[in-house]
Amino acid sequence: MSFNQYRPSGFMGLTPVVKNLIIINILFFLAMMGVDNITRGGTDLNDILGLHYWGSDKFEPYQFVTYMFMHGGFSHIFFNMFAVWMFGNVLEQVWGPKRFLIFYLVTGVGAGVLHMLIMWFQFAGIQADINNFMLNPTPVDFQALLQHTFEGRYNPEALAQMVHNWTLSPSDPAWASEASKILHSFLASQMDISTVGASGAVFGILLAFGMLFPNSLIYLYFAIPIKAKWFVILYGGFELYSGIANNPGDNVAHFAHLGGMLFGFILIRFWKTRRY
Repeated sequence: MSFNQYRPSGFMGLTPVVKNLIIINILFFLAMMGVDNITRGGTDLNDILGLHYWGSDKFEPYQFVTYMFMHGGFSHIFFNMFAVWMFGNVLEQVWGPKRFLIFYLVTGVGAGVLHMLIMWFQFAGIQADINNFMLNPTPVDFQALLQHTFEGRYNPEALAQMVHNWTLSPSDPAWASEASKILHSFLASQMDISTVGASGAVFGILLAFGMLFPNSLIYLYFAIPIKAKWFVILYGGFELYSGIANNPGDNVAHFAHLGGMLFGFILIRFWKTRRY
């Protein structure tokens, strides 16, 4: 089946699994907003169902599945569901509902797994930096470590005051103890940040579309035509660059996106080998 032969069918042009995935995501999103309004921010479903690092007290195994049905805002869910509708319809008609659903879930869970591994690597590095700092703690090194590792998460005035007071009595072990508590507190709070969204599965879908229909045209901003294979390669390259750059103000889980692509590629190759 070529992409040019594809025609939408069913309710609003939605295939069965795509339709139900969109409905489920919308219901979860409405539930999140409803609970937040009822409890006035006292209960955050994204915090409960979002994916936490396995070293966090908030981590639960079921989050590997539930996180992909939660979203951080309207634009987040809109663009993810738009991509599911745009590319998922085609894949479901080609593969059938069962295989498409398996692909969606595997890429979504796989994205979470790779994201978890990257977080383990990053947090292990931070812990090593803290351990090295504690071998010879100084106020200057404390300030540098906090600014480099936890930029935007601390009060600059409070940090400046602590560094000033520590400098006045550098041999007082209480300051080193306080510095250790602060650093580990920030590390724990960073581990408690949840990851949400269907983006990992969406990137898996995008990769599959590019592999099955490499020469089909995708219109960027509805105006600029680009072949699907080049779109996937460029988008994947951008995600890899952004993930490695790891800019402090960037809260996008780029390696989760790459994880969706990676597991999608592996699954497609597996199916091709097994002729499943």
